[in-house]
Amino acid sequence: MKIISICNQKGGVGKTTTAINLSASLSQKGFKVLLIDIDPQANATSGLGARKNLLPKNIYHVLLEQVSIDEIIKPTKINNLYLAPSNLELIGARIELITALGREQKLKKAVEATKQLFDFVFIDCPPSLGILTINSLVVSNSALIPLQCEYYAMEGLSQLFNAIELIKQNLNPPLTIEGVLLTMADYRTRLTGEVIEEARRFLKDKVYNTIVPRSVRLSEAPGHGEPIMSYDKNSQGALSYNQLAEEFILRNSKIYNKLEQKKPEETKEEAVQTEANKRLESSVGEKRGIGENSNRQHKG
Repeated sequence: MKIISICNQKGGVGKTTTAINLSASLSQKGFKVLLIDIDPQANATSGLGARKNLLPKNIYHVLLEQVSIDEIIKPTKINNLYLAPSNLELIGARIELITALGREQKLKKAVEATKQLFDFVFIDCPPSLGILTINSLVVSNSALIPLQCEYYAMEGLSQLFNAIELIKQNLNPPLTIEGVLLTMADYRTRLTGEVIEEARRFLKDKVYNTIVPRSVRLSEAPGHGEPIMSYDKNSQGALSYNQLAEEFILRNSKIYNKLEQKKPEETKEEAVQTEANKRLESSVGEKRGIGENSNRQHKG
C-alpha cells in the first residue's frame, strides 16, 4: 500500500478535484483505493455523493481515537473506491489535538489497520500547514502537490517544501515528493505558458507531463456528487485525469508490476478472494453505496 497526501497551503488550486478524480480513475483501472478526507470543509466527502452532515462518525472521531478507521470507511458509487469522510466537526480537532500526546501520529496510528486492504490511499488535505496536514504528511509515503497555472502560483511552494523537509527530518524520513501537478491551465492566456515554463525550469522532472485544463465540467461534477469520469467521461477534464492516472502508475511501476502479477489469480471468476478483499468486506460489512445510504437517511 502506498499513501499519498495531496497538499498545498494555498486554497483553490485543485487539491480536492485531484483527490477525487485521480482516486476514481485508478479505481476504474482495477486498483483498490481509499480516499481520506481530512479537510473540515469536507468537499471530497460531498464530491463523492455523501451527505456529510448525516454521517454519525467521521475522520474527526478517528483522530480522537473514539472509533477505528474501519468503522467510518464507506463504499462509493465507484467500484473499488472507498471513502473515509469528514465534516465541520474536524475544526475542533485542531484545538483538541494541541495538548494530545503524540498528536502528529494520530492518523498514522489509525491508518495502520488498513495496510492490507488497499493498493493506494490518498489524503485530501486542508489548505494550511497545520496539525491536520502534518498528520497527513507523517503517515504518507509521498506528497502530491497541485499547482495552479495562475499568478503567484510559485509563491508559497518554498514554504511547503520546507515543511515537508522538516517532517522528513524529524517525523517521517522516507517522505518524498510524489510530483507536482499543473492545474487550471487556460491556454488562451500567455500567463499559463509562463507558469508552465517556470515550473518545469525550477521543479524539473517533479512536474507531471499531464496538465489539467480549466474546465466547466470539472467544476460541475462535485455538485452532482460524481467524479468527472462518471459525470462526463468524454470531457477534457476526464481525459486529463485518466492521463494523470496512467502517468502515476508508470511512476509507481514497482507497485504496479506487483499488482499486475496478482491479477490473473484473483480474477478467476472472482471465486477466490484475496485476504485483503475478505478483510475489506468484513470491515465495511453490508454497507451500501454512499448515495443510496445517505438518500435513505435524508428521507427518514
